[in-house]
Amino acid sequence: MGSDIHHPYPAAVSFDGGDLDCGNGLLLLIRKHIDPLDRGQLLQILSTESSVAEDLPSWCRLTGNELVDVWHDGGRQRSFLVAKGAFVAPGSAAGAVLTVSSPAPAVARADGRVAAPITQPIVEVAVPATLPPPSPAPPVPERAVFGLGSWPRPRWLLRSLHEHLEARVPDEEFEAVADDAVRLAVESQVRAGVDLVTDGEQRRDNYAAFVGGRLDNCQLIPITDLLPYVDDPEAFGRELAALDVPAGDIRHPAPFGPLGRSRPLAVHEAAFVASITDRPVKVALPGPYLLTRTMWMECISDRAYADREHLAADLVRVLREELFSLLAAGVSVVQIDEPVLTEVVHGTVGEGGRTFMCGALGERGTTGAELAFARDLLQELLAGVPRERTALHLCRGNWTPDDAVALHGDYAPLVDVLRVVPVGMYLLEGCTPRAGDLAVLAALPDECRVGVGVIDQKHPDHTDRAAVERRIRAAMDRFGRDRVVFHPDCGFATFADNPIVDAATAEAVLHTLVDVRDAVG
Repeated sequence: MGSDIHHPYPAAVSFDGGDLDCGNGLLLLIRKHIDPLDRGQLLQILSTESSVAEDLPSWCRLTGNELVDVWHDGGRQRSFLVAKGAFVAPGSAAGAVLTVSSPAPAVARADGRVAAPITQPIVEVAVPATLPPPSPAPPVPERAVFGLGSWPRPRWLLRSLHEHLEARVPDEEFEAVADDAVRLAVESQVRAGVDLVTDGEQRRDNYAAFVGGRLDNCQLIPITDLLPYVDDPEAFGRELAALDVPAGDIRHPAPFGPLGRSRPLAVHEAAFVASITDRPVKVALPGPYLLTRTMWMECISDRAYADREHLAADLVRVLREELFSLLAAGVSVVQIDEPVLTEVVHGTVGEGGRTFMCGALGERGTTGAELAFARDLLQELLAGVPRERTALHLCRGNWTPDDAVALHGDYAPLVDVLRVVPVGMYLLEGCTPRAGDLAVLAALPDECRVGVGVIDQKHPDHTDRAAVERRIRAAMDRFGRDRVVFHPDCGFATFADNPIVDAATAEAVLHTLVDVRDAVG
């Protein structure tokens, strides 16, 4: 079919999208074929769907790719020539090999829409018969200081990270680069004097969606490619831009089959940290409610799951496998991140029931129903887990320094959920005025420790030692010195491409916390 098509330049790769439109799977196939290309190489897209002629140029502008040429036979058949990134000089693509793939299958839904195609083989999921028992680990000392997880990534790591996500850098090469970045992050934390270290989430493109690249039957898709699946793509695009979110770089996990865990999500991260330091290790995992909200999107996840409750059940299963494996590896604390809970009680959603909160695009129901759903998922995840080895982290969004777009409101609407979640520690914002009066936390169980943010990492006042000391003393007075631990309000780089501060400032923040804590005595 392609012999009659004439473009001024040869394509490196070609595929036939058939009658799929941009909102029903064509963008997923484009991403599959364009990611492995070098920048400047050309992709040919065959299509018989007329709307692609209007939608593809917008996608190219949004993603920074270039529409080089369009061929039309006068009937239904069109061919689009798209460069990955900016188009290179004519002739540089000469000699490229043209390969043509068959049209991907599309599945009609009951509502008349077409589900996104599956772009890779579905593997059989293996569920372990038993979970490993926890191994001993160093306890968290009284009034401990630590970071919450993410650490600014070096530019050379970001470059390797994105090339790895595009399947242009092999696993072994990326892991070697990431090892070097982790060494730097851990060295900074040790110099600052923290009591627990993390790997800084250096291997993750963001704190939650990284699981999509580790789980079986799940793929990572740039948020820009998902805009056709939201109710108002233009409005959502403006929202992302206003929030300083680099939507073209942030990838979203999309399950296309039953989720499985044939390789670890974070155990390998913890093992490498333990090999380079003797300090206790803390590892952050995205929580089941966060991942359910992140992964459930109609026309994508409903190829694998009837509804989000079935998706959530599998997410709890794979997270339990990971959680027990981390504890068996000697991790001192596994931190469960559920920032979207604050969006449930303090956020607003658009007409279609969607919002953006730390990368979660999924729809939500009423406040009461969502809180009950989240509570049940957390209780299922943590059943039988030693409480003293777990922590629950909540925040109000950490993607931009602009407080005007962050969520405001105290913890009162969440206390009833928090107090029944079987964790040993709560890690909460306490510095920013957005968090309200911490007096409402008096209802938390006395046997649980409370982590209080005493520096706002978005506006680090590490030079104002008096302010940090006031917050530390107030936290000890409120919760008792045997219960309280200290940290910044949130991480330093939730999204890899959008750090809140640089690495030097992150180290200075932690050093100030340790120094003032020691001075208070």
